[in-house]
Amino acid sequence: MCLGIPMRVTEINENKAICEQSGTRVEAYIDMLDDVRIGDYVLIHAGFAIKKLSEEDATETIRLLSEVLSQDTR
Repeated sequence: MCLGIPMRVTEINENKAICEQSGTRVEAYIDMLDDVRIGDYVLIHAGFAIKKLSEEDATETIRLLSEVLSQDTR
């Protein structure tokens, strides 16, 4: 199973962006998307931004991921 993580773009250097979520920062290539700007939310998978998201969609996805990850699996 593959998982894409919504993250907010905080810096852009040529074809790479620094993206952040919950204190975690990653560098991702933004070549696959047009017009990525600082403050945009993008879906990160395997070091690439693969889709732009609205803030509402990103926030809801992050909330759902947090809920799933916090469940006790015993």
